[in-house]
Amino acid sequence: MRVTLTVIKGDVGSIGGHTRPSDLLLSTVKKYVDDNKSLLIDYHVGYNGDDVNVLMSHEHGINSVEIHTMAREAFLKGTEIAKSQGLYGAGQDILSDAFAGNVRGTGLGVAEMEFEERPAENFILFTADKTEPGAFNLPLYSIFCDPMKNTGIYLNRKLRKGVKVTCVDVKDSMAIKLYTPEGYLDIGEFLMFPARHVVKSVHMRESNEPVVAATTDRLSYIAGKYVGKDDPAMIFRVQKDFPATEEVCRAFSAAHYVAGNTRGSHHMPLMPVAINSPASTNYCIPMVSSALYSMKNGKFVGPLDGFGDESWDGVRKKALEKAESIREQGFFYPATLGPDELEYNEGFKEFMESLKTRLVKV
Repeated sequence: MRVTLTVIKGDVGSIGGHTRPSDLLLSTVKKYVDDNKSLLIDYHVGYNGDDVNVLMSHEHGINSVEIHTMAREAFLKGTEIAKSQGLYGAGQDILSDAFAGNVRGTGLGVAEMEFEERPAENFILFTADKTEPGAFNLPLYSIFCDPMKNTGIYLNRKLRKGVKVTCVDVKDSMAIKLYTPEGYLDIGEFLMFPARHVVKSVHMRESNEPVVAATTDRLSYIAGKYVGKDDPAMIFRVQKDFPATEEVCRAFSAAHYVAGNTRGSHHMPLMPVAINSPASTNYCIPMVSSALYSMKNGKFVGPLDGFGDESWDGVRKKALEKAESIREQGFFYPATLGPDELEYNEGFKEFMESLKTRLVKV
């Protein structure tokens, strides 16, 4: 059976700041999707921090006008509730009224893949909050390019033959296809600066089977100014010829530093959290959740919480310790992002402009 998986996510309002959507907002989005479930095989509505995510299985293919339109309308219904409740950032990620049947470039994030369903189809939905699409760069590099992090590169003969990684320059909207095993240095160098270069998709080199699809939009490039972090999502097929579930989840155990956090202007560690978790008020520590699914004929079983067991408590503790450590740096770089990436930066820009009149040549 040929199936399309689509996840569409966005922040359209949250309680008391950038924390989590209200129950009424979530139920409204879910009801609208449920009222239109004839378009779908199955769906699941969840959240991570202040972002709602709608995961759908269907037979309409990638970039379906019907699917994208329905999902956008669900988020618009949620926006109406957010406004009626006085939630913060109501409709924040719906940046464009010029909708032409595809949410790409309009503010909502989307990741999709189409494939022939395996007899045992298993995948993970990763959703991150308070960070940028490049937050997935290091884990993806570890999984596909670094056998010291993922022994499966040696043990799985399909992975050993390599993958095709489609990377995007999000500023110039340019893409490049790079290949393992011979191109692992190229991939590493391209992904080294995640503010600009990110992974859009990964396919098996031999079969061209899709393994990974991730959101890549940078909201600031769409809106022309900072309107919130990009909070990426990623669909990752696992097991058999693909990386194992444990190999994939393990790649997030470093609690690596990413950009984002309060005012979108700091470096902080990425902390694995339980699914449907509110954002932390501890300086908006970036967070990532892992929802595990099985699927048969497009019907979901799950989600199971990939980061919910006690083995991840130590990683969370490490993330908190790393967060406290870098916050001791205060506003000095690298705790705060560099000037080109600094968000909510109107005050900073005004101040720097005012200093120019006082500068003298030395």
